[in-house]
Amino acid sequence: MRIDKYLKVARVIKRRAVAKELGDNDRLKVNGKVAKPSTEIEIGDIIEITFGHRQLTIMVNDIKHQAKKSDDPLFEVIDDSSFK
Repeated sequence: MRIDKYLKVARVIKRRAVAKELGDNDRLKVNGKVAKPSTEIEIGDIIEITFGHRQLTIMVNDIKHQAKKSDDPLFEVIDDSSFK
């Protein structure tokens, strides 16, 4: 699955357009490498997302094309830090 779609379905980011913009601006990394919005992800991948002064690191636990809020989370937060 594409990383921009995964971030939307997993509810990490509310809109796919925002996820696409993060990828276009080199603010997404998969397993330590800069990722574009079309980068394919797999279970076990580590995704680093930079939002301004905040960095979120998650691990992909599951991939679904649709998910309900009541489903188990599709990712695990590894690190959620702010830099000043």
